[in-house]
Amino acid sequence: MKWIFIVCGLLVALLVFAACNNSKGKEPNQPLADFVDVDRFMGTWYVHGYTPTFLDRDAFGATETYEMGEDGKIRTTYRFRKGGPEGKIKTMRPTGWVHDEETGAEWRMRFFGVFTAPYYILYVSDDYRETVIGHPGRELAWIMTRAPRISDEAYQRLRLELARREYALDELERVEH
Repeated sequence: MKWIFIVCGLLVALLVFAACNNSKGKEPNQPLADFVDVDRFMGTWYVHGYTPTFLDRDAFGATETYEMGEDGKIRTTYRFRKGGPEGKIKTMRPTGWVHDEETGAEWRMRFFGVFTAPYYILYVSDDYRETVIGHPGRELAWIMTRAPRISDEAYQRLRLELARREYALDELERVEH
């Protein structure tokens, strides 16, 4: 019976990522960061807000780490504990690349070596301590900082970056660290 849930989950993932692939070659449908220094963006970010998917529901202590490879690919490690501080560690390792090399704000991420999805850097602070990431459909979003703690005021300010771009925020969840 468990395999039925796995197959259904994979089919849902296939549909989601197929929809993501439909945006290839199109201009972003929302304002992105004017410029992202990709080298400064590399490193570990703490996820403070995110739209859960079936792959990362109930994430605790989530981090996203980017490392530029010599081949120009961005090695990404998304890590979290499932359900709480003692939960099982889950890790995903999509591979990214800069799609818009002029601004550095539009990337692509390849998941499981098969599915490619747009990755929009909507906002990054001047000191590269805060960022907001989005998706063309405005249903998936991430609020991240370089520190494991974020004030309520900073979280709300970054959430407003998503609201300004008309993101569906009812699914956005806060991540504890």
